[in-house]
Amino acid sequence: MKPSTPEPILRIGPAGSDGRGNLKGVAEVARLGLDCMEVEFTYGVRMHPEMAEAVGALAAEHGVALSVHAPYYINLAAYEEDKVVASRQRILDSCHRAHLMGARNVVFHAGFYQKRTARETYRLIRDQVRDLRQAIRQAGWNVVLCPEITGKPSQFGSTEELLELMADTGCSLTVDFAHLYARQQGQIDYDALMPRLPAKLHAHFSGIEYTTKGEKKHIRMQPNYFRPLLAALKRHGKEATVICESPAPFEDAVMMKNMAIQFSKDGNDGG
Repeated sequence: MKPSTPEPILRIGPAGSDGRGNLKGVAEVARLGLDCMEVEFTYGVRMHPEMAEAVGALAAEHGVALSVHAPYYINLAAYEEDKVVASRQRILDSCHRAHLMGARNVVFHAGFYQKRTARETYRLIRDQVRDLRQAIRQAGWNVVLCPEITGKPSQFGSTEELLELMADTGCSLTVDFAHLYARQQGQIDYDALMPRLPAKLHAHFSGIEYTTKGEKKHIRMQPNYFRPLLAALKRHGKEATVICESPAPFEDAVMMKNMAIQFSKDGNDGG
Protein backbone atom coordinates (compact mmCIF):
# COMPACT_ATOMS: atom_id res chain seq x y z
CA MET A 1 0.00 0.00 0.00
CA LYS A 2 1.37 3.40 -0.98
CA PRO A 3 2.07 5.55 2.12
CA SER A 4 -0.07 8.66 2.40
CA THR A 5 1.59 12.03 1.81
CA PRO A 6 1.03 14.55 4.62
CA GLU A 7 -0.95 17.65 3.73
CA PRO A 8 1.29 20.62 2.94
CA ILE A 9 1.26 23.30 5.63
CA LEU A 10 -0.48 26.49 4.51
CA ARG A 11 -0.53 29.64 6.64
CA ILE A 12 -2.69 32.57 5.58
CA GLY A 13 -2.89 36.07 7.02
CA PRO A 14 -2.93 39.81 6.26
CA ALA A 15 -0.29 42.30 5.25
CA GLY A 16 -0.28 44.89 8.03
CA SER A 17 -2.85 45.61 10.70
CA ASP A 18 -5.27 47.56 8.44
CA GLY A 19 -4.87 50.62 10.66
CA ARG A 20 -5.39 48.85 13.98
CA GLY A 21 -1.79 48.97 15.14
CA ASN A 22 0.33 45.84 15.36
CA LEU A 23 -0.79 44.63 18.80
CA LYS A 24 -4.47 44.89 17.89
CA GLY A 25 -3.69 43.45 14.48
CA VAL A 26 -2.14 40.32 15.98
CA ALA A 27 -5.11 39.96 18.34
CA GLU A 28 -7.53 40.26 15.41
CA VAL A 29 -5.58 37.70 13.37
CA ALA A 30 -5.92 35.27 16.27
CA ARG A 31 -9.63 36.06 16.79
CA LEU A 32 -10.37 35.39 13.11
CA GLY A 33 -8.53 32.07 13.12
CA LEU A 34 -5.84 33.26 10.73
CA ASP A 35 -2.27 32.05 10.97
CA CYS A 36 0.15 34.89 10.28
CA MET A 37 0.66 38.62 9.79
CA GLU A 38 3.25 40.67 7.99
CA VAL A 39 4.36 43.74 9.95
CA GLU A 40 4.71 46.61 7.49
CA PHE A 41 7.43 49.23 7.85
CA THR A 42 6.11 51.01 4.78
CA TYR A 43 7.55 54.51 5.30
CA GLY A 44 10.29 53.75 7.80
CA VAL A 45 11.23 51.57 10.76
CA ARG A 46 9.58 53.56 13.52
CA MET A 47 8.84 50.70 15.91
CA HIS A 48 10.71 50.91 19.21
CA PRO A 49 12.55 47.72 20.23
CA GLU A 50 10.30 47.36 23.28
CA MET A 51 7.22 47.36 21.05
CA ALA A 52 8.80 44.78 18.77
CA GLU A 53 9.29 42.50 21.77
CA ALA A 54 5.68 43.07 22.89
CA VAL A 55 4.29 42.30 19.43
CA GLY A 56 6.43 39.17 19.25
CA ALA A 57 5.32 37.99 22.68
CA LEU A 58 1.64 38.43 21.81
CA ALA A 59 2.09 36.65 18.48
CA ALA A 60 3.86 33.73 20.18
CA GLU A 61 1.08 33.51 22.78
CA HIS A 62 -1.54 33.18 20.04
CA GLY A 63 0.51 31.05 17.63
CA VAL A 64 0.60 33.78 14.98
CA ALA A 65 3.64 33.60 12.66
CA LEU A 66 5.13 37.03 11.92
CA SER A 67 7.12 38.36 9.00
CA VAL A 68 8.35 41.88 8.23
CA HIS A 69 8.17 44.05 5.13
CA ALA A 70 11.02 46.57 5.04
CA PRO A 71 10.35 50.17 3.87
CA TYR A 72 9.64 50.80 0.20
CA TYR A 73 12.42 53.40 -0.12
CA ILE A 74 15.13 50.86 -0.89
CA ASN A 75 17.48 50.71 -3.88
CA LEU A 76 20.62 48.64 -3.41
CA ALA A 77 21.70 49.55 -6.96
CA ALA A 78 21.31 53.34 -6.64
CA TYR A 79 23.89 55.58 -8.30
CA GLU A 80 24.18 57.73 -5.17
CA GLU A 81 26.19 56.11 -2.38
CA ASP A 82 24.13 57.79 0.33
CA LYS A 83 20.99 56.14 -1.04
CA VAL A 84 22.66 52.72 -0.95
CA VAL A 85 23.81 53.33 2.64
CA ALA A 86 20.31 54.44 3.66
CA SER A 87 18.77 51.41 1.92
CA ARG A 88 21.10 49.05 3.76
CA GLN A 89 20.26 50.69 7.08
CA ARG A 90 16.53 50.36 6.47
CA ILE A 91 16.95 46.66 5.77
CA LEU A 92 19.15 46.14 8.84
CA ASP A 93 16.74 48.08 11.07
CA SER A 94 13.94 45.88 9.76
CA CYS A 95 16.00 42.77 10.49
CA HIS A 96 16.70 43.94 14.05
CA ARG A 97 13.01 44.48 14.81
CA ALA A 98 12.12 41.22 13.09
CA HIS A 99 14.60 39.37 15.31
CA LEU A 100 13.09 40.95 18.42
CA MET A 101 9.60 39.93 17.24
CA GLY A 102 10.62 36.40 16.37
CA ALA A 103 9.75 37.14 12.73
CA ARG A 104 11.85 34.98 10.43
CA ASN A 105 11.33 36.47 6.95
CA VAL A 106 12.29 40.05 6.03
CA VAL A 107 10.78 41.12 2.71
CA PHE A 108 12.08 44.01 0.58
CA HIS A 109 12.16 45.33 -2.99
CA ALA A 110 15.84 45.22 -3.86
CA GLY A 111 16.26 47.93 -6.48
CA PHE A 112 15.84 49.38 -9.96
CA TYR A 113 17.77 49.02 -13.20
CA GLN A 114 17.67 52.75 -14.03
CA LYS A 115 20.20 53.15 -16.87
CA ARG A 116 22.27 50.11 -15.96
CA THR A 117 22.02 46.76 -17.69
CA ALA A 118 20.22 43.95 -15.92
CA ARG A 119 23.55 42.17 -15.28
CA GLU A 120 25.22 45.27 -13.84
CA THR A 121 22.24 45.76 -11.54
CA TYR A 122 22.30 42.10 -10.54
CA ARG A 123 25.98 42.21 -9.56
CA LEU A 124 25.53 45.33 -7.44
CA ILE A 125 22.54 43.87 -5.59
CA ARG A 126 24.22 40.48 -5.20
CA ASP A 127 27.23 42.08 -3.51
CA GLN A 128 25.02 44.14 -1.20
CA VAL A 129 22.96 41.12 -0.19
CA ARG A 130 26.14 39.18 0.60
CA ASP A 131 27.33 42.03 2.82
CA LEU A 132 23.94 42.31 4.51
CA ARG A 133 23.91 38.60 5.28
CA GLN A 134 27.36 38.93 6.84
CA ALA A 135 26.14 41.82 9.01
CA ILE A 136 23.11 39.77 10.08
CA ARG A 137 25.33 36.83 11.05
CA GLN A 138 27.63 39.09 13.04
CA ALA A 139 24.67 40.59 14.88
CA GLY A 140 23.29 37.13 15.68
CA TRP A 141 19.83 37.88 14.28
CA ASN A 142 17.69 34.88 13.41
CA VAL A 143 16.21 36.27 10.20
CA VAL A 144 16.25 35.50 6.49
CA LEU A 145 16.46 38.11 3.71
CA CYS A 146 13.58 37.56 1.26
CA PRO A 147 13.80 39.96 -1.71
CA GLU A 148 10.47 40.08 -3.49
CA ILE A 149 9.39 39.36 -7.05
CA THR A 150 8.39 42.78 -8.34
CA GLY A 151 5.45 43.82 -10.49
CA LYS A 152 7.14 45.92 -13.19
CA PRO A 153 9.80 44.94 -15.71
CA SER A 154 11.61 48.21 -14.87
CA GLN A 155 12.28 46.89 -11.37
CA PHE A 156 14.92 44.35 -10.45
CA GLY A 157 13.16 41.24 -9.22
CA SER A 158 12.19 38.73 -11.89
CA THR A 159 11.83 35.10 -10.88
CA GLU A 160 15.06 34.23 -12.67
CA GLU A 161 17.02 37.03 -11.00
CA LEU A 162 15.86 36.10 -7.51
CA LEU A 163 16.48 32.39 -7.97
CA GLU A 164 20.01 33.22 -9.13
CA LEU A 165 20.41 35.57 -6.17
CA MET A 166 19.39 32.75 -3.82
CA ALA A 167 21.98 30.45 -5.34
CA ASP A 168 24.73 33.09 -5.21
CA THR A 169 24.11 34.56 -1.74
CA GLY A 170 22.11 32.08 0.34
CA CYS A 171 19.19 34.47 0.75
CA SER A 172 15.60 33.33 0.22
CA LEU A 173 12.82 35.10 -1.73
CA THR A 174 9.23 36.25 -1.52
CA VAL A 175 7.07 35.09 -4.39
CA ASP A 176 4.46 37.77 -4.95
CA PHE A 177 2.12 35.91 -7.27
CA ALA A 178 0.12 39.05 -8.05
CA HIS A 179 3.30 40.88 -9.04
CA LEU A 180 4.36 37.92 -11.17
CA TYR A 181 0.97 37.87 -12.88
CA ALA A 182 1.31 41.58 -13.72
CA ARG A 183 4.95 41.33 -14.72
CA GLN A 184 4.13 38.48 -17.11
CA GLN A 185 1.00 40.17 -18.52
CA GLY A 186 -1.50 37.79 -16.97
CA GLN A 187 0.41 34.56 -17.47
CA ILE A 188 1.53 32.16 -14.72
CA ASP A 189 2.31 28.49 -15.32
CA TYR A 190 2.16 27.24 -11.74
CA ASP A 191 3.25 23.71 -12.59
CA ALA A 192 6.37 25.00 -14.37
CA LEU A 193 7.13 27.46 -11.57
CA MET A 194 6.59 25.40 -8.42
CA PRO A 195 9.47 22.90 -8.85
CA ARG A 196 11.90 25.84 -9.06
CA LEU A 197 10.78 27.36 -5.75
CA PRO A 198 11.88 26.46 -2.21
CA ALA A 199 9.99 23.73 -0.35
CA LYS A 200 9.16 26.31 2.34
CA LEU A 201 7.74 29.31 0.57
CA HIS A 202 7.01 32.88 1.68
CA ALA A 203 4.45 34.41 -0.65
CA HIS A 204 2.15 37.38 -1.25
CA PHE A 205 -1.20 37.23 -2.99
CA SER A 206 -4.05 39.53 -4.05
CA GLY A 207 -5.93 40.59 -7.11
CA ILE A 208 -4.05 43.03 -9.31
CA GLU A 209 -4.59 45.49 -12.15
CA TYR A 210 -1.79 45.88 -14.66
CA THR A 211 -0.85 47.62 -17.89
CA THR A 212 1.81 46.92 -20.51
CA LYS A 213 4.26 48.46 -18.02
CA GLY A 214 3.29 45.94 -15.34
CA GLU A 215 1.64 46.41 -11.95
CA LYS A 216 -0.88 49.25 -11.61
CA LYS A 217 -2.52 48.52 -8.25
CA HIS A 218 -3.59 45.71 -5.93
CA ILE A 219 -7.31 44.92 -5.94
CA ARG A 220 -9.66 42.69 -3.96
CA MET A 221 -9.09 38.97 -4.02
CA GLN A 222 -11.56 36.78 -5.93
CA PRO A 223 -11.94 33.02 -5.42
CA ASN A 224 -11.12 32.28 -9.06
CA TYR A 225 -7.77 34.07 -8.61
CA PHE A 226 -6.72 31.97 -5.61
CA ARG A 227 -8.06 28.53 -6.55
CA PRO A 228 -5.34 27.69 -9.13
CA LEU A 229 -2.60 28.62 -6.65
CA LEU A 230 -4.19 26.49 -3.92
CA ALA A 231 -4.28 23.51 -6.26
CA ALA A 232 -0.66 24.00 -7.32
CA LEU A 233 0.61 24.34 -3.75
CA LYS A 234 -1.07 21.06 -2.88
CA ARG A 235 0.08 19.22 -6.02
CA HIS A 236 3.67 20.23 -5.41
CA GLY A 237 3.65 19.69 -1.63
CA LYS A 238 4.75 23.20 -0.72
CA GLU A 239 4.80 24.50 2.85
CA ALA A 240 3.66 28.07 2.27
CA THR A 241 2.95 31.25 4.17
CA VAL A 242 0.64 33.38 2.03
CA ILE A 243 0.24 37.04 2.97
CA CYS A 244 -2.86 38.78 1.59
CA GLU A 245 -2.03 42.24 0.19
CA SER A 246 -5.48 43.20 -1.05
CA PRO A 247 -7.07 46.55 -0.08
CA ALA A 248 -9.11 44.57 2.51
CA PRO A 249 -6.37 42.27 3.84
CA PHE A 250 -8.22 40.81 6.83
CA GLU A 251 -11.51 40.18 5.04
CA ASP A 252 -9.84 38.65 2.00
CA ALA A 253 -7.43 36.59 4.13
CA VAL A 254 -10.45 35.06 5.87
CA MET A 255 -11.93 34.23 2.44
CA MET A 256 -8.64 32.63 1.42
CA LYS A 257 -8.42 30.67 4.67
CA ASN A 258 -11.97 29.36 4.27
CA MET A 259 -11.21 28.38 0.69
CA ALA A 260 -8.11 26.49 1.82
CA ILE A 261 -10.08 24.63 4.50
CA GLN A 262 -12.81 23.66 2.06
CA PHE A 263 -10.26 22.75 -0.59
CA SER A 264 -8.59 20.35 1.84
CA LYS A 265 -11.91 18.78 2.83
CA ASP A 266 -12.92 18.28 -0.78
CA GLY A 267 -9.61 16.64 -1.66
CA ASN A 268 -9.43 18.81 -4.75
CA ASP A 269 -6.15 18.42 -6.60
CA GLY A 270 -6.92 20.95 -9.31
CA GLY A 271 -6.75 18.30 -11.96
